[in-house]
Amino acid sequence: MIEGFEQVELEQPRRALDAAGADTNIVSPIEKKVRAWDLTDWGDKFTVDVRLEEARADDFDALLLPGGVINLDLLRMLTPAVAFVRAFFEAGKPVAAICHGPWTIVQAGHARGRQMTSWPSLRTDLRNAGAVVDEEAVVDGNLVTSREP
Repeated sequence: MIEGFEQVELEQPRRALDAAGADTNIVSPIEKKVRAWDLTDWGDKFTVDVRLEEARADDFDALLLPGGVINLDLLRMLTPAVAFVRAFFEAGKPVAAICHGPWTIVQAGHARGRQMTSWPSLRTDLRNAGAVVDEEAVVDGNLVTSREP
């Protein structure tokens, strides 16, 4: 993650994963802390657990991509971030993407032929990449997407 991910889209799923016994980590190209966006203004800062350059998909069971226009627009332009996302798909691991999260899936080349949903402004991007379903949440094999939290 980079600055500007939607706070609620990290906190709520992370809380549920932790409660289910998962060991969650924040992966980022930014050292130490990343700042969330909280609806209409900057939110809290979160500790980075693993630097993107050191992260390997083999070390994780699943990937959660919280949304946020700022976060995902920047991440999809970073080759290591796109490669990290791609590695989860190539390994057949579960991937969840909320809101703008599908942008990195499109960039990683794993949207074609998939049933996905997203924030409404990404619908054309998904359609152009060969995937789109306009539903609140969609499960397609190892991929779960939702429009919003």
